[in-house]
Amino acid sequence: MSAKILDGKIIADELRAKVATEAARISAKLKRKPGLAAVLVGEDPASQAYVKSKAKATNEAGMVSFEHRLPETTSEKDLLALIAKLNADDAVDGILVQLPLPKRIDTSRVIEAVDPAKDVDGFHPMNAGKLATGSPSLVPGTPLGCLIMAKKAHASLSGLDAVVVGRSNIVGKPLAQLLIAESATVTVAHSRTKELREVCRRAELLFVAVGKPEFVKGDWIKPGATVIDVGINRVPGADGKNKLVGDVAYDEAAKVAGWITPVPGGVGRMTVACLLVNTLRAAAARAGLEAPNI
Repeated sequence: MSAKILDGKIIADELRAKVATEAARISAKLKRKPGLAAVLVGEDPASQAYVKSKAKATNEAGMVSFEHRLPETTSEKDLLALIAKLNADDAVDGILVQLPLPKRIDTSRVIEAVDPAKDVDGFHPMNAGKLATGSPSLVPGTPLGCLIMAKKAHASLSGLDAVVVGRSNIVGKPLAQLLIAESATVTVAHSRTKELREVCRRAELLFVAVGKPEFVKGDWIKPGATVIDVGINRVPGADGKNKLVGDVAYDEAAKVAGWITPVPGGVGRMTVACLLVNTLRAAAARAGLEAPNI
């Protein structure tokens, strides 16, 4: 048995094409292009690369990108002042504050300072609460991307046994809420879960987001299950150079699973595409327009 590949590039490109079409429609209604503001504090290379890729994708989708790159020495007060300014700017529909922030800045305070209507990361407590209660909200991009990929493998998630390994506020918890909304039967597992291997083995849908290279092995997977690997880890390769691997032992898992996401080329591609979806949704909601058809 060999698993079918859920190709993140193909699925993300399809989604971005839909975003571009809807961005043109919404731009005509607004008489301006939807705007996404990205805020980066410091010189972290990975964060710089993420912000650059998000800005490029935003512009390619027919929206406007506003980049705010602040020095490492920026104070929390100055960062909060910038967020307040962006909250009040009608040209800005979405605000993204790139994490992690310097340790001396209170991340929770910064997240809570963002206008929930512009919170395209979906991290604000108000949006988290709406998601938990089943109300319309802006949803974190990575979990949303996971859900879209799962739906490519299954026409309906209703009644499926889903296991989410990982309970972070960024991925695990919101993903569980999204799956519940689809009427899946959801188990959230983590480092304290007893007999974790057996819990994973019963899953028809297995989502892994623990940040541990190749943590889930092939014999943890139910034959024919859909496996969605959120992890991106750098490990030494056989040639001495670093390589990217997921939280799932891919070669083993691919022999057992029915569907599987690769790393790289899987969920990571979806995160940026879903950020664009959220920006469009925010722009439409703020203007009282019909939600984008995505």
